[in-house]
Amino acid sequence: MLRVAEPMMSNSLVPDWANAEHSTGTSIMAVEFDGGVVIGADSRSTTGSYIANRVVDKLTKVTDYIYCCRSGSSADTQAISEIVNYHLGFHRMELGMEPRVETAANVFRELCYNYRDSLMAGILVAGWDSIKGGQVYSIPLGGMCTRQPISIGGSGSSYVYGYVDANYKPGMSKDQCVELVSNTLALAMSRDGSSGGLIRLGIITENGIVRKVIKENELPTFYEG
Repeated sequence: MLRVAEPMMSNSLVPDWANAEHSTGTSIMAVEFDGGVVIGADSRSTTGSYIANRVVDKLTKVTDYIYCCRSGSSADTQAISEIVNYHLGFHRMELGMEPRVETAANVFRELCYNYRDSLMAGILVAGWDSIKGGQVYSIPLGGMCTRQPISIGGSGSSYVYGYVDANYKPGMSKDQCVELVSNTLALAMSRDGSSGGLIRLGIITENGIVRKVIKENELPTFYEG
């Protein structure tokens, strides 16, 4: 007896998110000021065009004084952050002091570079130490590491480079940096479909971190003609 094969579902009928990697298509930012750094990120996580999580926390603790802002694959960036946290825990015990921000950035860089063909991870490492104060290091795809006074990343960053260039000035105060990060992320979120939700901020100084949240109904608004 002949069996009739059941028709397979056309690939065109399968939604893109069904096979997509869980990704923090995102907007992240970090700025140095005299005495510390301000970090920020949106809270939307996507699988393809499907919003998987509206309130994810992309500001991940590495030590009490060092945090990273994650963009790319959620699984990759979470795994890298946990590995760096593990290594720096031993480093702290061996030295008897808090690890330097530059040390944390170089551990991230080494992992991202050595596994550059397997990972999809763009990281901003930011924090404070007693040697160099507030520092921001950018580690894009591929594993390069560069210290920058201000850095943006993620899919939303391409919409706001001009805004950042026009509004950032060296020597800005803590409050000015908080305002700049808030406005920049809000603008990126209004333009980028993969960014959205609320804004999470962190202010890292010698006293540790102060976290803030800007809810969706409190986001800065811009003219949209």
